[in-house]
Parts: sequence; structure tokens; C-alpha cells
Amino acid sequence: MKTVRCAIYTRKSSEEGLEQDFNSLDAQREACAAYILSQAGEGWTQLPAQYDDGGVSGGTLERPGLRRLLDDVASGCIDIIVVYKVDRLTRSLLDFAKLVEAFDGANVSFVSVTQAFNTTTSMGRLTLNMLLSFAQFEREVTAERIRDKIAASKAKGMWMGGIPPLGYQPNGRSLAIIPEHAELVREIFRRYADLGNVRLLAETLERDGMLAPERQTATGRKMGGRPFTRGQLYLMLACRTYLGEISHHGTAHKGLHQAIVDRDLWDKVQATLADNRQGQHSGRRSSSPSLLAGLVIASDGAPLFADHATKGKVRYRYYAGRPGVDGNEKAMRIPARELETAVVERLAQAFEDPLTLAAEAGLLQGVRDIAGLRAAALGAAALVRQRDREVILALVGAVQIEATRIAIRCPGDAVATILKLPGGSTKTPLILIAEVRLTRSGRALRLIDDRGGRLSTEIDPSIVRLLAQAHRWWRILRDEQIDIRTLSQREKVTASWMTRVVRLAFLSPTVTEAILAGRQKSGLAVAALLESGAVDPSWNEQEKRILPAVHQMR
Repeated sequence: MKTVRCAIYTRKSSEEGLEQDFNSLDAQREACAAYILSQAGEGWTQLPAQYDDGGVSGGTLERPGLRRLLDDVASGCIDIIVVYKVDRLTRSLLDFAKLVEAFDGANVSFVSVTQAFNTTTSMGRLTLNMLLSFAQFEREVTAERIRDKIAASKAKGMWMGGIPPLGYQPNGRSLAIIPEHAELVREIFRRYADLGNVRLLAETLERDGMLAPERQTATGRKMGGRPFTRGQLYLMLACRTYLGEISHHGTAHKGLHQAIVDRDLWDKVQATLADNRQGQHSGRRSSSPSLLAGLVIASDGAPLFADHATKGKVRYRYYAGRPGVDGNEKAMRIPARELETAVVERLAQAFEDPLTLAAEAGLLQGVRDIAGLRAAALGAAALVRQRDREVILALVGAVQIEATRIAIRCPGDAVATILKLPGGSTKTPLILIAEVRLTRSGRALRLIDDRGGRLSTEIDPSIVRLLAQAHRWWRILRDEQIDIRTLSQREKVTASWMTRVVRLAFLSPTVTEAILAGRQKSGLAVAALLESGAVDPSWNEQEKRILPAVHQMR
């Protein structure tokens, strides 16, 4: 009799009760094991491996136990998957379709011990789809009820859990003030109101030995006991809880707790924070690291401010609008490097064709010395390409971002001065158009040319690391003549992950060189390279998929 290898999968959404000697997962596994035993006459045998997910929602496929199960399914180690109920496997209809496709591809069936299903028939699939539709509906309705309850409670000023801000401790559905911590919070607000700079505030607090008080969360995690970081201080200074309010999705409600900071001090601090965000510093503009700070506007005229985010030790700069203005909850956010590259390149191109530039600026009638005009223009183009801040700020009056282009407004008198032409008092601006378009990549908008190429050649370190890993693994597989399963166990990764990565070692030399130089298509990410079919056997097809048109082989 043929042996039918059966794997048991169990899941529980919450962690409640998992610490018990016999919990819900054990009960599910015991019921499944009994069912497998009842089918011993058909050759069913329980596999020793356990695939358990405790405290994980059924609304996602990113579950450790399920991922191990799918890897073993793909490798042909399983014939039947046994679950207590089908919603233990998933509560999402879309995810269920993906799982059934994966099971069918590996010739694997699944059985629910409390429900009679057969996924090999159309009626069985229809019944399962109907059941999962109700399971997904139940999950979504439950989530909506929880969200509505939280929103209604916060509207009444209740504290709905989480780590309370420094100066408070939970007190039922409200917050109680910790006097010594509250005084420290007030001192931080007062000092910032005087200094007007978070960096200086952090330095003075550390110099004076004022550390973040040690606290312990409800889960036992310790925090504090160290100098305040700038990130902590920014969060504290913008926390409306200190004003006696409870915030929910951008709306502030009167809280049941007492305020720590009075309204006058709060307003003064918020005004200073707003001024700093807009770049309204008393220093010169050249001190800003963002080349076009204060010059960028959206198509409707709304300003975009210089902003940045830090991940690890890497600082990412943006030009971003303000969310919530005029009902816009998702503000425009454009990578600074790409925008600056587009503006610099268009300015330089304009000055490298001085006669056309002079004609468009209405200055051609003042041209007497062609050689002198050319020398002045090429000198200006060189300074622009070197990103000379003084020259660029003199030439650029505004940079307007539109859907399919960038309009650069240059004061006519500044152009005449740079070209050393008469007409330095002209008020007519010169409009230079950069033919680039906006495309969305994740949360940020990106600027690309009309062939899909990125405007900057910033190298993606995550993709480069992946390529290096692919070539290293392929070299080991080739030289040591071992299989992927053996190497994956040695490298402590799954075989399916290693298979997807190793395929990148077979990218064409043109594609590999382009990625290493940062010349791939805009928006190309690690996930796209690891998708099924991302690495086509044909090098030409690879280049069409991964490279912008300008870099593809002809």
C-alpha cells in the first residue's frame, strides 16, 4: 500500500492561553492526529514535523509555520495537509486561491477534519469559496467594530492603551501624572522655546546630565536611562497628550487626563517647530543641505518643503508637501536627489546652447560678441553641473512640479547678468521645461525620463547585496557540486528563497553592470527581481524588463 504523508497545520489568532500545558494548538493537533489514525487503512501516516502558528492572524500568509509548510510542499515532502477547520489555514479568499494553486502545482490535497471538503472537484471549491467568503467577512466586520470602538472611546477622551508619554502612567481609561517626570517634560518644552533648535536642546540636556527616566512597560520591557535623542524630543514636542488631548487619525479630542503643558507654552513651541520645518531659519539659504529649499512648488502653487528621513546611517532627502492641507491626506513626496538632478541638467543644457537661450530670454538683440557669449554661457554651465549653490540660487526663481514635466522659472535679469548681456533690468522670466514625468514607487513619487530611466544614478545597496549573494551561492553550488537543499541548510535559509536568489546570477552582463551603476528602471525593487519569471532565459527579454529603453541593446 502506498504511504500517504500527512502534515498537520494549526493556528490560533491570539496569544491568550498559549502558555498553558494543553492549549488550543494542542487540541487542534490531537483532533487532526486522530483523524489521520482513522485513515490508517488508506496508508495515511502523520509526519513528525509540527507546523504551528500561535498568535498570528489568518488574514496574512506571512506566518512562520505556514511558510515552512509551503516550502515542504514545494519540495515534495507532503501529500496531504490536515487542518481542524479550513479557516485555520486562511481567512482570506484571495490567499486561499493562492494556496490552492500552490497545492495543485505540487499535487497536494488538504483535509478539514470537521468539514467534508474535496478540493479536486468544482463543487468542493465552490463550497470552500463560500465558506471562506464568510470567514473573511467575519474578520473584516470584527476589525471594523474594534476600530469604531477605539474611535468612539477616544472621542470621549479615553486612553485606549499603548505606552503612555513620559510624565504619565495608565489609570484605567485615563492617565495619571507622575509629578517628577511632568516637571522634566515642562523643562524640555521651556528650553526648546528658548533655544529653538532640537539639536541644541539634546546637547544641553545631555551636558546637564538630564537623562530619560527609566520606565518599564506592561510587558516588562525596560526603557529610558539614557540621553534624549533628537527623535524622542521631536515626538515629545509634538505630542498633544501633554496638552490634555487625545489624538486619533489627526483629530484631537479633549482628554479625561490633566494637561502637563499650558496652552501658551504649547503654542510657542509649535510655532517654532513649524518655522523650522519650513526652513525659515535666520541663517543664509546656502547653509541648507537641500539645493532647492524654498524654491519647489506643486502644480497648484502649494510649496514643497525640504525634508528628510533616516534609516540606519543613511539619510534620504525629499521635497514634500504637507498632509491634510485642503483635504489632501497623502502629500506629494519627491526624492531630492532626482529633482535636483533634473533641474541641474536642464539648466546646464540651456547654457550649453547660448544663442537659443538668449533668444528665448529676449536678449538676442544685445548680442555683439558671440565668442564672449559662448565663453560666459559654457562657464555658467560648468558651474551649474558642479552644483555651485550661489549660481543656481541666482538663476532659479521657482521650480514647479507638474504631472508630465518640470517648469523652471529663471529671472530674466539673472540670465542676462550671467551671460554678460545688456537688459539686466528685464522683468520677463525665462521658463525652461524638463521633460520628465512623475511615477509612484511605494510612498514616494519618483521622476523618470520619457524612456523610463531614473534621473539619478543612486545605487540600490539592497539589490547589490542580493546580486553578490546570488553569485556567491552559485559559485559554491558549481565548485562544490552540492544541491540547493544542502547549501540552504548550511546557510540557514529556505531552499525556495535560495532558488529565487541564485537565479539572479544568470542576469545578462549588461543588466548586471547597469544595476551596479544605478541605471536600472525607476522603481525596480528587490521584490520585483525575486518574482516568478523575473529572470527570463533570454538576455534581451531581461533587458526589456529591467533596463530603461535608453540602456537596452539594439
